[in-house]
Amino acid sequence: MRKIGLYGFVYVWFAILIVLPVLGLIVGAFRDGAGAFARQLANPEAVFSLKLTFEITGLTVVINGVFGVLAALVIARRRARGWQVINAIVDLPFAVSPVIAGLALTLVYGPRTWIGGVFASAYIKIIYAMPGMVLATLFVTFPFVVRELVPVLREKGFAQEEAAVTLGASAWTTFWRVTLPGMKWSLAYGLVLTLARALGEFGAVLVVSGAVIMLTQSATLYVYQATVNSDLQAAYAVSLVLAATSFVILMILQLIKKRQGRHLV
Repeated sequence: MRKIGLYGFVYVWFAILIVLPVLGLIVGAFRDGAGAFARQLANPEAVFSLKLTFEITGLTVVINGVFGVLAALVIARRRARGWQVINAIVDLPFAVSPVIAGLALTLVYGPRTWIGGVFASAYIKIIYAMPGMVLATLFVTFPFVVRELVPVLREKGFAQEEAAVTLGASAWTTFWRVTLPGMKWSLAYGLVLTLARALGEFGAVLVVSGAVIMLTQSATLYVYQATVNSDLQAAYAVSLVLAATSFVILMILQLIKKRQGRHLV
């Protein structure tokens, strides 16, 4: 009986927290029919916001994939000076509010700052433009790849890499033939987590973007503005697209987990 009560409580809490809100989102999106849903998604503002979100997400995944691997190698090897500092800083985005992160980026790269002025003189706008939105998303998603790779790299060790170098392999060849194959599933998992987090980023992007319609308004900002304007049908439609994308990502995560488990075995 205790187990039944415990399981029942978990299922009820799961339904209250996740299932019912998702069902409400689906019902709201199709409240006026599939035609109204399609028209909302065909709205130029909605199309632009989704396109901008996917562009920012794509750039974030690629950039954080590269620098996440580099940071993970530095931390896992424990040879470079200051690796402890890097290891501590990696988790900073987990501890800092995204809104504060956006404000910090504005204070550094804003149009009235020294660095922002340097970029402005080269006709490069950072804050209140797409580069600032990418920076904000990079900041909040940076830990995912690193934290997935470091344990795997430490567990496998670097004996195979050292052997490859001893046999005459270059650093580049060693990375592609030895290091990368050993961490590919963990890297894939970290990249998918980065993708999921980037799609839903709101706070930091709101601060650095200015949320200018058809210029710096991402999908989450579009949903927020539509809600403020009481245009709930538009908010439901774009939210459902983001939710469906997240569901697909969840399925991909489960597949990667299975592959990762088999690979470790």
